[in-house]
Amino acid sequence: MSSRIIKAEVFKKKNKDFSRPSREEAEAAVEVLLRWAGENPEREGLKETPARVVRAYEEFFEGYSKNPENELNKTFDDIQGFDDIVIVKDINFVSHCEHHMVPIIGKAHVAYWPDAKIVGISKLARVVDILSKRLVSQENMTTQIVNAIENALKPKGVAVMIKADHQCMSIRGVNKPGASTITTTFSGIFKECQNTRERFLKLIEQ
Repeated sequence: MSSRIIKAEVFKKKNKDFSRPSREEAEAAVEVLLRWAGENPEREGLKETPARVVRAYEEFFEGYSKNPENELNKTFDDIQGFDDIVIVKDINFVSHCEHHMVPIIGKAHVAYWPDAKIVGISKLARVVDILSKRLVSQENMTTQIVNAIENALKPKGVAVMIKADHQCMSIRGVNKPGASTITTTFSGIFKECQNTRERFLKLIEQ
C-alpha cells in the first residue's frame, strides 16, 4: 500500500470534523480512486495524475475562497438619473454538480434595477463566476446570485435566468445529450410587476 493511501486512511479515521485536508492527503484520495477504477497509479501516464487533479480542482472550486458580495462593493457615484434595467446576458460558466461532481456548462443572464447603487457590469459576471466555481445545484446557484446582488446593492429588483447542460444527465444515467435545464429567480420589481418581468425575458431572448 502506497504512502498516499495510508495517509488518506489516517485522515479518514482522524478527521470527522470535515476540516480541510492537506494537498498530500487530497492527492492520496485521487490515487485511491484510480485504484478503485482498476488502474495502476504507478504506471508512467498516471504518476503525476493525482497532483494534476488536485491543481485542477483548485481552479474548479476556487469560488469557496471568495465572497461574491465583496465584488459588488465598488459602485459608481458619477452615474445619475438612470432608472431602468441593467442586463448582462450570455455569461458563460462551468460549474460542477454537487450530486455527481461532473460539469454543468451553461449561460447566465443577470439583471438588476438600480436604486442608489450602480456597479460595474463586469462585477455581475464575477458574481456568477464565484458562485459557479463550487459544488452546486442549479436551483440554489440561481437564488444565490440574486441574494448576493440584493444584499450588496439593495436594488429595486433582481432577475436571473440560467440555462445549462448537466453532464450528470447527458453523459451518464439517462444519457440525454442536448437536454437543457432552465431556472429563474426574481425579486423586487421583477417579481411584483409582470410587465417588468416580461421585458427582462424578452430582452434576453433577443
